[in-house]
Amino acid sequence: MLKALTGSSLVKTSTSSPLTRYFGHLSKSKTKTLGKSHGRVIILGSGWAGYQLLRKLNKKDYEVTVVSPRNHFVFTPLLASTAVGTLEFRGIVEPVRGYSKDIDYHQAWVDGVDLKRQVIRCTSNLEDNKGQEFELDYDKLVISVGAYANTFNTPGVKEHGIFLKDISDAKKIRNRVLECFEYAAQPGVSDQEKAAKLHFAIIGGGATGVEFSSELYDFISEDLSRLYPQLMDHTRMTVYDVAPSILNTFDSKLADYATKKFTRRGIQIKTGTHVVRVEKDYVELKEEGKVPYGMLIWSTGLSANPLVESLKDIAKDERSHRILTNEHLQVLDDEKKEPYSNVYALGDCATILNQDLPATAQVANQKAIYLSKTLNNEVKGKPTDQGFSFKNMGSMAYIGSWKAVVDMSAVHEGATEGGFLAWLFWRSAYLSMTVSARNKMLIPMYWFSAFLFGRDVSKL
Repeated sequence: MLKALTGSSLVKTSTSSPLTRYFGHLSKSKTKTLGKSHGRVIILGSGWAGYQLLRKLNKKDYEVTVVSPRNHFVFTPLLASTAVGTLEFRGIVEPVRGYSKDIDYHQAWVDGVDLKRQVIRCTSNLEDNKGQEFELDYDKLVISVGAYANTFNTPGVKEHGIFLKDISDAKKIRNRVLECFEYAAQPGVSDQEKAAKLHFAIIGGGATGVEFSSELYDFISEDLSRLYPQLMDHTRMTVYDVAPSILNTFDSKLADYATKKFTRRGIQIKTGTHVVRVEKDYVELKEEGKVPYGMLIWSTGLSANPLVESLKDIAKDERSHRILTNEHLQVLDDEKKEPYSNVYALGDCATILNQDLPATAQVANQKAIYLSKTLNNEVKGKPTDQGFSFKNMGSMAYIGSWKAVVDMSAVHEGATEGGFLAWLFWRSAYLSMTVSARNKMLIPMYWFSAFLFGRDVSKL
């Protein structure tokens, strides 16, 4: 192996392989010599914050580079729909490279950031050279790596639970649901085994947990009930939450409305419940002991990304461990709380000092728009003096059977709605927010196909 050092980029490569020539090219790209007046902006992550920023950033004056282990953006509000076949996976993804030919992209993990040298250390996430290390230097760095699911160090969650954060999780869920039904349909399976295998446990009663429970209910009641009618008496769903109610960030009337709808459909809601540990076939609860399940979905909030945890010399929130920034989204020094002028953080991995904003797609999206305007104005010589201000546009959640809850009381007092009209608003709002014209066409097509022909029940 040969260490090739050019400028500030260090790459370990083999001298004879095509990979050498490829990564050797990377090693020669130095900042301030890119033909762009304001140098290289590296964006870490392709989630809501990172993808919106790469779309809005001025690419005539900035060399925009995106580093992310996945080469696409996921429209997460509709992720639960793909887990049960209401939508297909392609309808909610946007390729990073597909948006613009004027950006550079590397499918890799970021292992560390050297703030003094202005360098990021990366590891390739490609199958043909997985683990290959390389470095990239930057003029401006934007950290938008998101966050991981919070397990609260509960034993067994990572090994036996399923999260709902990405397309791979949705595929795993769809296959697991069908696996449970096929298992219960086989001869020789006792009623007790059927009841255990067809118990679907959702840990977390927030918007994600409620929406997934609703989508799963629709899938079972509208599609699987036709294919496995003999198993419906053995099928049940339970939503567990440590809080006193589900949807506790919504207006209390809407939360009560959703609770009543769930109860009438036979979806059990058990609040004030604490999970002790998760095993392969059962979850142990403090209040009930061991409860068997066929599939367990874990949706209980967020924890810090490992990259964020590894970063030194930057300030972090003591409670959430997210990166602390000032009102201009600049990362703060750990000691004096002074900003790094060329390092920014936004999305779920960051929070503003003395502003406890929620880690939601809405906040991440607005931060990305603000930062893009700031950096674009910098090119024009128009510094942005005003800091970031979050405008709460409300919350929405699907609750099944063509009904939803919409809480826009933050926009206008009393602007809350639950039922069919709220569902129409929920669907039309998310369709309008979809990025590409292609997906604006695909999503209604998938919705109509599922309505007309039913959801796909093939294991992938």
